[in-house]
Amino acid sequence: MKAFFFDMDGVLFDSMLNHAIAWEEAMQRHGLCFSQHECFLNEGRTGMDVIHSFARAQGRNLSEQEVHAIYDEKTIRYRQIGGGVPMKGVADVLQFLQEQGKQIWVVTGGGQLDLYEQLEAAFPGCFCPSRMVTAHNVTHGKPHPEPYLKAWENCGLPKEECCVVENAPLGVRAGHAAGLFTVAVNTGPLEDQLLWNEGANAVFHDMAQLLSWLKKQ
Repeated sequence: MKAFFFDMDGVLFDSMLNHAIAWEEAMQRHGLCFSQHECFLNEGRTGMDVIHSFARAQGRNLSEQEVHAIYDEKTIRYRQIGGGVPMKGVADVLQFLQEQGKQIWVVTGGGQLDLYEQLEAAFPGCFCPSRMVTAHNVTHGKPHPEPYLKAWENCGLPKEECCVVENAPLGVRAGHAAGLFTVAVNTGPLEDQLLWNEGANAVFHDMAQLLSWLKKQ
């Protein structure tokens, strides 16, 4: 493998619980039922897609103004809670890949304008804007394969030399649908079987296991 496409939340950052709390509160303030568990199940989708989908399912026809208000409130609340810290052990994984001369990408459904600044602060010199695919770069978010296909197309390598690193079922589905080797690091509360069911080629339980596997490749 010569290129690695990392999801962000739940992979690079231990942030999913804080996202779940912020999503639950913001949705409930606008009369939408959305649990923390549903946040983990829907991780990877763009925020706008999540809001539209759950509103439609609950018989609500939200204006674009209200959709943006929910997303903005969620973002503000997430930052109030404190965001997330780097996932334990992921710095060692990234350092190993850098030493091996691998391409390192981030492929996220997030759309915050300061994503690169967050990455640079946590992992100096590891990521660059030209190797990022965010909600701003795609028409269809995960679980559609477009985000990972876009990363693959831009990396200039054959598919068999690319590896997706995910933690969420929908992200694994996207990587698998893109025809890319996809590993999952199950850092959340969901069962491993959900990741296998979506087509994961391997499932690990922490970054130390992922690093051990990488060193054997």
